[in-house]
Amino acid sequence: MTTTPAPPLLDSTGTGLHAQVAALRNTSATKVTLPDGVTAWAITDGLIAKKLLIDKRITRNPTHWTRGRPTPEPGWLMPWTSPSMFNAHGGDHSRLRRILSKTFTKRRIESLRPAIEAIVHTRLDALAAATAAAGKFVDLRSVFSYPIPITVICDLLGVPADQRPTMAHVMEAAVNTSLPPDQAAANSHTMAQAMAALAVFKRAYPGDDLTSDLIAIHDTDDDRLSEEELLATLLLLVGAGSETTVSLINHAAVNVMTNPAVRQAVATDPEAWGDVIEETLRLNGPVMFLPLRYTTDDISFPGGITIPAGEALLIAFAAHGRDPLIHREPDAFHLDRDDKNHLAFGHGIHHCLGAPLARLEAHIALTGLLNRFPDIALAVESGQLQPLPSFISTDYTNIPVTTGQGTA
Repeated sequence: MTTTPAPPLLDSTGTGLHAQVAALRNTSATKVTLPDGVTAWAITDGLIAKKLLIDKRITRNPTHWTRGRPTPEPGWLMPWTSPSMFNAHGGDHSRLRRILSKTFTKRRIESLRPAIEAIVHTRLDALAAATAAAGKFVDLRSVFSYPIPITVICDLLGVPADQRPTMAHVMEAAVNTSLPPDQAAANSHTMAQAMAALAVFKRAYPGDDLTSDLIAIHDTDDDRLSEEELLATLLLLVGAGSETTVSLINHAAVNVMTNPAVRQAVATDPEAWGDVIEETLRLNGPVMFLPLRYTTDDISFPGGITIPAGEALLIAFAAHGRDPLIHREPDAFHLDRDDKNHLAFGHGIHHCLGAPLARLEAHIALTGLLNRFPDIALAVESGQLQPLPSFISTDYTNIPVTTGQGTA
């Protein structure tokens, strides 16, 4: 009697994620095991991944997940299968995307610049105060980079002050793929409650904010935006508007602090920050695997592999930037790299609407940080930085730094 070996366990701790992805790249598609025994096909070849993102035989709609879908679904899956624009397909996706697209026009995003600058200034003051109080190193992530995107998106959504700590906590937990099943389920429940509480508050106290706008659309025309879609869209906005931008700011800051030539380049030419951000998005894409996509038809891959219709897929977005068949010296940071092509914000119809906002926040945060603290440095070797326990986010758990004297 022979038995089929279980699919390899995907690294949920983040510690060996890039190494595992590089190993998986040896095959065009590999079935892997996720938390709670969920299985999916990992796609880590950069060229194949990019093609699949525009393949009409691939959908984000979980109703097509007919092979291996667990019943009931484990709690950690809830944010990734809820009915938002994130998971919609076809006409539903177009309908939901149109609702949000007016918020993320180039003009409206640029209008947020003064507010973002004020938020960054406040966090720079907090970083200076934390340094003075600690007398040695401080955590750049918790004091500076993490509060900026969550504050920006909470301001945009009109989240009241007393609800913001819960928002921040559940979003961090949502990308933690090493939580025990009961904690993951509890976090998903808290997440749903938080979105419902925000909707209740904004119905009672509407304002000039995106949540109030979405509620008005729903209350006027339920066919255009259902209550379930409203809450899922709020969840999407908070999650997509915070975690990925935090990771971008952190990785870019580390890249500058560990590359003297790059630090000199941005000090000499502020325009170089654009290249820093794009090269960081290539080398350190904020998202590795983003659950989930599904096959609507059988799909054949090189090497004689066929994925049947109804299976779940995990596409490795960050792997594209480190694929040696796409980029020279893919694991090195090159500011002058000609081709900084990446999938950090997706590709095709699901390309992130908030990408320009993420870039703007990162640019303002990073220029402010290095202008205020030109001598900022890591307090540990870069290899000692600990990753978040996640196969979703590539961020760090903390970033100990010394800030130097700083400027006024």
